[in-house]
Amino acid sequence: MIKETRITLKNIGKINPESIEDYLEAGGCEGLKRAFTMDPVSIIDELLEAGLRGRGGAGFSTGMKQRFTSESCRQCPQRYVVVNADEGEPGTFKDRLIMEQDPHLYIEGTIIAAYAINATKGYIYLRGEYQESIDKTQKAIESAYARGFLGKNILNSGFDFDLEIKLGAGSYLCGEELTMLESLEGKRGTPRIKPPFPAEKGLFGLPTLVNNVETLATVPPIIFHGKEWYRKFGTERSAGTKIFAISGQVNKPGNYEVEMGVTLRQLINDLAGGMREGKKFKAALLGGAAGTFVDASLLDDRMTYDHLKEKGATLGSGAVIVMAEGDSVFDILHNCLRFFRHESCGKCVPCRVGTSLLERESLKLRNGHPDKKALLQQLVKESQIMANTSLCPLGQSPILPLESAARFFAEELTA
Repeated sequence: MIKETRITLKNIGKINPESIEDYLEAGGCEGLKRAFTMDPVSIIDELLEAGLRGRGGAGFSTGMKQRFTSESCRQCPQRYVVVNADEGEPGTFKDRLIMEQDPHLYIEGTIIAAYAINATKGYIYLRGEYQESIDKTQKAIESAYARGFLGKNILNSGFDFDLEIKLGAGSYLCGEELTMLESLEGKRGTPRIKPPFPAEKGLFGLPTLVNNVETLATVPPIIFHGKEWYRKFGTERSAGTKIFAISGQVNKPGNYEVEMGVTLRQLINDLAGGMREGKKFKAALLGGAAGTFVDASLLDDRMTYDHLKEKGATLGSGAVIVMAEGDSVFDILHNCLRFFRHESCGKCVPCRVGTSLLERESLKLRNGHPDKKALLQQLVKESQIMANTSLCPLGQSPILPLESAARFFAEELTA
């Protein structure tokens, strides 16, 4: 039986999230203090060699992203750090826990990241519906200024950094980094064309580091304890721990932090209390709406970025929506397609037309069609065209639940 390995969530339930004194007594800001004894390049190297990968879904190397940002446009007058706290993926609620129960931790990680890339200004783009997260984060920022952890000459290091909150207005699309930067600049939240990437030309056209809450909250313990310590957890290619947000047909839904490499069966049985009412496991949607369906054949596969990719699945943000025997795969799939149609900004034709088409045509799988197998194949084909031609990840997402549902549950969908 596995147990949690709490690194990012170690303070949850143990400190008063509104008290910076509690945070400091629990070892808070020790990572920041150590960071100020290092040169910025060494901090980036430490994170790179620790193997920390972005916890927002893409799994890109955190140290590599920092290096790209720090080395881009050396003559530019400013660099920015932007915290992606616009947690909108269905089934994902891990960042909310950190913001509500340990906000000082991810703020500390943001300051370290800013020091590493020499950014003097940062923004937290926070989901407008997360009122408690907003309140707790604002109080944490004010406390950090009062104690000298933000502002001018932080801890007599000679480093200046200012941080403030900017609220999102409920757009799922603004969780995508370039769309979020458009919103931060006061524009309509629609995607930019890549490249250039934020590291080259981000907020206001200047180099910008964008990380999500969980990623930044993992930075302070790595800097304090060192890369060798962090490498003891997880697997070679997916180091450390990961927070999994488990919901659906389990007895104990919630957030669980475990070492990378745990299996889906262990998550469900050892941590989430097993299947509700003793029902039999049928499926799980991994990564939220923009994720993949898996069946019981993957229950004992390791939950890591690379292993799941090899299996045609995705880890994503760490959301695990569990389904039991008797639940309808079609209902979950159709809800995903309806969600994408609702959240499409309409800027590009493949996504604007394609999401509506997929939602409408998929209903024929339930309401009757002379050749459901051909229809399912056509839906997958159309979603693949969208993935190849859409401007941003939203239009590239329907292929994930559609293709995986067709792979594992074609018989049910075409019955």
